[in-house]
Amino acid sequence: MYTPNHFKQPDEAVTKSFIRENGFGTLISQVEGSLWASHIPMQLSADGSILSGHVSRGNKSWKSFENANEVLAIFQGPHTYISSSWYDHQNVPTWNYIAVHVYGSIRTIEGEELYQSLKDLLDTYEAHVEHPVTMESLSDEYVNQNLRALVGFQIEISRMEASYKLSQNRDAKNHQSIIKHLEQSNDANAHAIANEMKKHHPKN
Repeated sequence: MYTPNHFKQPDEAVTKSFIRENGFGTLISQVEGSLWASHIPMQLSADGSILSGHVSRGNKSWKSFENANEVLAIFQGPHTYISSSWYDHQNVPTWNYIAVHVYGSIRTIEGEELYQSLKDLLDTYEAHVEHPVTMESLSDEYVNQNLRALVGFQIEISRMEASYKLSQNRDAKNHQSIIKHLEQSNDANAHAIANEMKKHHPKN
């Protein structure tokens, strides 16, 4: 991913935390000679070395899970338009955003590994629900029926690239002006970017 030095996120712990907070991503692989994208939730292991997830057996992306093929997982955070009218000088408009790319070799998981992957995912997201559903609360027949309909995977991560494009290349005055205008917006993405900009100050 093209990322100028101003916008690189060097702290791997920050990148891993971002993935955990924005787990719905895009898995890109090659299927029968063509690029294939699947929009799915993925989960990072406790040590940050493995991404796991699953697809429907009807989604032919699982055909790329053999032979330890390299795949790309993309996680997108908040993003918003930046007007050039917010600067104190002539400039072009742009877009601020946070994105993480994860590369690695993929393999299929099944049986107990798939069950545990689904359980971990369910426990993570049901933890925020008033009456959480657990794998143990579902009938064995129902669970096994769904296990047969899914193909699980694990990605052994080889590298991660994080782009935090938050106007760090602007001086303090223009950086603050952008934040002020974003905070006046009714858009949730604009407010999220403004908050992130406060954590990432200009580097010039």
